[in-house]
Amino acid sequence: MYIAMNRFRIPPENEDAFRDRWLGREVHLHTVPGFISFQLLAGPRSDECILYASHTVWQSHAAFENWTRSEEFRAAHASAGTKKPLMIGPPVFEGFEVVQNIIARMPDTEG
Repeated sequence: MYIAMNRFRIPPENEDAFRDRWLGREVHLHTVPGFISFQLLAGPRSDECILYASHTVWQSHAAFENWTRSEEFRAAHASAGTKKPLMIGPPVFEGFEVVQNIIARMPDTEG
């Protein structure tokens, strides 16, 4: 598995607009081969900014790379740069290969 993350530093006065932009956009990820899940994360707050991160899980690094070259990717990012900037600086990308994945055990429902 591969995890692709972008970190965003959002001024407090732009937080509502930033969240609305993310939550109101058209989503194409579920149609992309190799996509597993997506989360938008809200993190620590300071007087300067609120840290947000997008967290996307892919079956492999190759699946992520294929996404970045897809029509769905172009559609998802078509308006980037055309709207009012809401961030402090550009997003910071981080990519990770999953070394260990531990999931919760489902309780035995027979009884």
